Amino acid sequence: MDRTPAGRPDLPGSGDRFNEEKATYALRGADAPDLEAGVKAIRNVLKTLPARPGVYRMQDAKGEVLYVGKARALKNRVTNYTQVTKLPKRLQRMVAQTRDMTIVTTRTEAEALLLEAQLIKRFRPAFNVLLRDDKSFPFILLREDHPFPRVQKHRGARRARGQYFGPFASAGSVTSTLNALQKLFLLRSCSDSFFANRSRPCLLYQIKRCSAPCVDRISKGDYAELVADAKLFLAGKSTGVQARLGKLMAEAAEKQDFELAAVYRDRLRALTYIQGSQSVHSEGLGDGDIFALASKAGQMCIQAFFIRGGQNWGHRSFFPAHTNDVPEEEVLSTFLMQFYEEVPPPKRILVDRDLEEAELIGEALCERAGYKVEISQPQRGARRKLIEQAKRNAEEALDRRMAETTTQGKLLRELAEVFELPEQPKRIEVYDNSHIMGTNATGAMIVAGPEGFRKNAYRKFNIKSGVTPGDDFGMMREVLERRFARLEKEDPDRTGGEWPDLLLIDGGKGQLSAVCEVMEELGVHDVPVVGVAKGPHHGREGREVFHLPGGREITFPPNNALLFYLQRLRDEAHRFAIGTHRQKRAKSLTTSTLDEVPGIGPNRKRALLMHFGTARAVKGAALEDLERAPGISKAMARQIHDYFHPRG
Repeated sequence: MDRTPAGRPDLPGSGDRFNEEKATYALRGADAPDLEAGVKAIRNVLKTLPARPGVYRMQDAKGEVLYVGKARALKNRVTNYTQVTKLPKRLQRMVAQTRDMTIVTTRTEAEALLLEAQLIKRFRPAFNVLLRDDKSFPFILLREDHPFPRVQKHRGARRARGQYFGPFASAGSVTSTLNALQKLFLLRSCSDSFFANRSRPCLLYQIKRCSAPCVDRISKGDYAELVADAKLFLAGKSTGVQARLGKLMAEAAEKQDFELAAVYRDRLRALTYIQGSQSVHSEGLGDGDIFALASKAGQMCIQAFFIRGGQNWGHRSFFPAHTNDVPEEEVLSTFLMQFYEEVPPPKRILVDRDLEEAELIGEALCERAGYKVEISQPQRGARRKLIEQAKRNAEEALDRRMAETTTQGKLLRELAEVFELPEQPKRIEVYDNSHIMGTNATGAMIVAGPEGFRKNAYRKFNIKSGVTPGDDFGMMREVLERRFARLEKEDPDRTGGEWPDLLLIDGGKGQLSAVCEVMEELGVHDVPVVGVAKGPHHGREGREVFHLPGGREITFPPNNALLFYLQRLRDEAHRFAIGTHRQKRAKSLTTSTLDEVPGIGPNRKRALLMHFGTARAVKGAALEDLERAPGISKAMARQIHDYFHPRG
C-alpha cells in the first residue's frame, strides 16, 4: 500500500484544481506565491513520471535535498503533493521550498525502500525523520587471517576476514565482553606485528588473560580449540562450553594435576558469572532486536535491546529528529530502515506496535541480508515481557531527556541574560589550543547547544602556518581565520545553522583582545565573544573570570549552576584539544621527516638513517655528505638537499 507524504491516507485525489486551492493558502499559514512555484515545479515533473516503484528527492533552489520519499507508484504519490490544502503545515513549507525533483525508478517497492534509507542517510534532509545518533555500532571481530586468530573491537566497514559478532549497544559492552573472552579463552588481542616480534610472554600472559601463542606456550591445535569455544560462547551456546570445561577440570583433578584443574575451575566461575550478568528472560528468542517507542509533548524516544544467542548485548536510547506531525508508526518504520542501513539485521525483530509496512520492511531487509527477517508484535509470553521492559526504558529515558532539556534551557536563558545576548544561544562554540613547547600544535573546537554537546560538529585544526612556537595568540588567529573563512564560503547567508551564537575562548584579556581583532578583520561583527580565564588562585576555588569585550569582567558565586555549566564547556574543549594533540604527537613519534621527501622509499630511508643516525642529521647534512651516503646518487642527494634547503 502506498504511503502518503505524512503517513495519512486521507489526501485528496488528483482531481482538485490548484487555482481553486490558492485562496486558502493564507489560512494554512503558507506563502501563496512560493506554494504556487513549488506546485508548478512538481507538476512539471509529473508530466513524464511513470507509475512505477521508485524514489523521489525534492530539492530547493540551491539544489539542497529537502525530502526523500519512496513509492510503489511514483506518479500517484507525487501527485498528492500538488493537493496542498490537505497537507500538514510541515509539508506545505516543504512544497513551498521545492523547485526541482530527482527521480530514480526501481524494480520493486522493497528496492525503493532500501534506496530511500541510503539517500536519507547520505543527504540528511530537513523534512525527513532522521536517526539522530549516527555513530557506527561496535562489533567484536574474531580475525581469521592469521594462524593464531585474535579477538578485537571493531567499528566501521567489515573488510577484514573473520567472524563479526554484534552489534553491541556501546563500547563499554564490547569491552566487558572482550575481558570475559580473555579470561575464559585466553585469546590474543595484540597486533600481528607485536605478535611477530615477541621473545617472551607479555603481561597479559602473567595475569592469565592470554595463552601466549607468540612464544609457543600453546600449540596451534589447542589454540584452535579455544577459538572454537569462543565462537560457541559468542553464538550463545555457552552450556556446551561449560560442560567441556567441567569435564576437563574433572580429568585434571583425576590425574592430580591440581594446578591445571584450578585454571579450569577459575574459567568455569568466570563463565557462570558472565552467564548471570548477561542473562535476560528471552527463552527461545535466540538472535533478535527489540524496539519500543515512547512519545510525550512532541518528543519521541526509541529504546533498542540487542539479544544475541539469548545474551544481552546492551541497550541504547535514540531520539529521532524531525518528528513533528509525523505518526508514531511512520517514525518507527523510518527509524528501522535507517538503523539497519549499516547494521546487519537479526532474523527476528520485535516491535511494540503494529506497523503498516512491517511485511515490506521485512522483505527489504531480507533482500539486503540474504535471509528471512521477521518483524512481529508479541502479544503474550516472555517476548511480550521484553517489549514491556523496553517500553518502560523508553519512557524513563524520555523523561530524563525532557528534564535535562528543561534544565539546559533554563541555563541557556540565564547565560543569554548574563552575557547580554540578543536571544538564547542555539550553537555555542568553544575553542582551545594545545602544544608542548610549540611542537605538534593543534587547535580544537567543540560545539554545544540546547540538547547538550554536539560531538559530530567538533573540529580539529592542525596549525599549519609559520606560527612562532608557543604563540597562543597566533594559533588562535589561524584557527578562527580558517573556521570563519569556511563559514563565509559555505553558508554566507547564515541559513544552515552552522554559524555560532556565542564564542567561548579559553584565555584572559590578551587572548580575548586578539580574537576580537581577528573577528574585526574578518568582518564578523555580530558574534559575541567571551574569554574564560582562571581566577587569582588558578581556578582552584572554581572562581573563573569571564572577560567581555570592552574590559567588562564577570565572576559568579561558588556553587552557581551557570558557572558549573560554563566550566563543563571549557573542560570539554580542553579535553578534546589535549586528545587531539596527543594523537598528533603519537603519530609524529612513528613518522619521520624523511617520509615527506619525494623519491625516498623504505630502503633509502634506512640507508640514510644508518649512515647519519637521525633524521635531523640528514636534514642538516651538507650536499657533499649526502653524496657520500651509501645507496644515494648525486641526483638524489641534490633532491634531498634542495628539499630541506629550498633556494630562494
